[in-house]
Amino acid sequence: MEALQNHMEIRNISWEQTIPLRQSVLWPNKPPEFCHVDGDTDAIHFGAFTNGQLVCVASVYIKSDKARLRKFATKTDYQGQGIGSQMLKFIIHSLKNTVVKLFWCDARESALSFYQRFGMQPYGERFYKANVSYFKMEVKL
Repeated sequence: MEALQNHMEIRNISWEQTIPLRQSVLWPNKPPEFCHVDGDTDAIHFGAFTNGQLVCVASVYIKSDKARLRKFATKTDYQGQGIGSQMLKFIIHSLKNTVVKLFWCDARESALSFYQRFGMQPYGERFYKANVSYFKMEVKL
């Protein structure tokens, strides 16, 4: 996979590798433990590397035929370069020929248009986590 200017590789990583990036991007004022998720040990974790540096993480939690995206974070100085888009395409593609029929997430309201580019649609009411507004979004695979 090629990013616009640098070589980028997406591969599976351990849940422990996701924590520093999750924290620095999503909850910089919280301790690293705040960024742990129940089910981390059973989930599938993806990392995007640019020139060997981990710049984007995402975790997928599968329950029966549903896969939930959580803790999707791109390093601040790498945002807006298409890395997150490549990551989401990669994840959706990798779930296509599995038992998963529905891919969903809690999306920050500020990111709705990003997820809509991948066919994900909001449903239900706006809700809040730690004063940040979210919507549930989903796409059938």
